[in-house]
Amino acid sequence: MSNQGLTPGATDSPEASPDPELGGKVSWDLVIRPAGGWFDWRLGDFLRHRDLLWLLVWRDFVTLHKQTILGPLWHVINPLLTALTYSLIFGRVVKIPTDGLPPVLFYLAGTVAWNYFTACLYKTANSLAGNAGLFGKVYFHRLIVPLSAVLSSLISFGIQCAIFALLAVFFAWRGYPVQPNSWLLAWPLLVAMLAGYGLALGLICSALTTRYRDLGQIVGFATQLLMYATPVIYPLAYARKASYGWVMECNPLAAVIETFRHAALGHGSVELIWLGVSAAILAGLLLLGVTLFTRAERTFIDTV
Repeated sequence: MSNQGLTPGATDSPEASPDPELGGKVSWDLVIRPAGGWFDWRLGDFLRHRDLLWLLVWRDFVTLHKQTILGPLWHVINPLLTALTYSLIFGRVVKIPTDGLPPVLFYLAGTVAWNYFTACLYKTANSLAGNAGLFGKVYFHRLIVPLSAVLSSLISFGIQCAIFALLAVFFAWRGYPVQPNSWLLAWPLLVAMLAGYGLALGLICSALTTRYRDLGQIVGFATQLLMYATPVIYPLAYARKASYGWVMECNPLAAVIETFRHAALGHGSVELIWLGVSAAILAGLLLLGVTLFTRAERTFIDTV
């Protein structure tokens, strides 16, 4: 016999509880208890419900394209239109240099990486409030929902990377200085760091917005500002020559985006110390995010 509850945390250890109807005690094979402390993350529950993770990934990807005309083509159209817009505004009007690369290709490299980060951030930030109805009916490890958002966004990222690779091959064939290098081997690590930052910041926002709902409005605005503090629409070297170059040094995402572009196109710089600092900051943010999220999910049903 099993007992499903709503409080976070479960154990497979059987327990006996009195049952007046049966005149004795009943042994439960699943007991759900609240988390015991700040770092009680219940990872055993996560492994128990890992099959649900792939179901939620499929749900997120399928429902995204329901009742749409172009469906998955939006994964291609959106970054291309964004890159063309940046080429017109920042390339033709503002005349920001692109290191000799075609503006569309330069901006597309930054846009693809930035879109994945923001998709992970926005979906994760809405993971608690957006699934309150589901959380109020059945228990499963709540971290499965934000992780499914990160993985479902990875599908869109893969499609956009394929389009970016095709354009890079085309411009290389036309004689442009597109020079992929051995740093491409580090792409999985860079993608994991982008996903990690989106997940960590999203978990923090999700934990805070369950109690302070107006913070959700600030997330979108702050993300837009963060993009201009990241080398998405201009080379990092160009920003460092300006008076606001110190902003780049304070932004741990800048090293990830710059290395991402350098690996694919051969332009820009790679600074291992900067990447190491970015990885250390990411580890701290993940620890903080998971801890706050675990604490918030204990009582968020009462506040949403």
